[in-house]
Amino acid sequence: MAENIHEGCMGSFENGKQVVDKVRQMGFAEQFMPMPMQIKCVECGETFQMETFEDKCPNCEMIYGVVPCHAFDPDNVSAAGKGY
Repeated sequence: MAENIHEGCMGSFENGKQVVDKVRQMGFAEQFMPMPMQIKCVECGETFQMETFEDKCPNCEMIYGVVPCHAFDPDNVSAAGKGY
């Protein structure tokens, strides 16, 4: 049975790696978000524009993810780790 895309909205995630894994599972990692967001990197402090559901800091390559139904608020973006 195919996984329902909205299950990612209901799930709780313990860390950013789980968020990025879910975005990758759903096939949304490289898809553009409805509205890009300004994100301040937790690793290096650089502010960058997150445009896809999985993106990375251009300065230090920290990977970030957000599930599609939560992509309206920068507070929902999670860091998964450098090079993850």
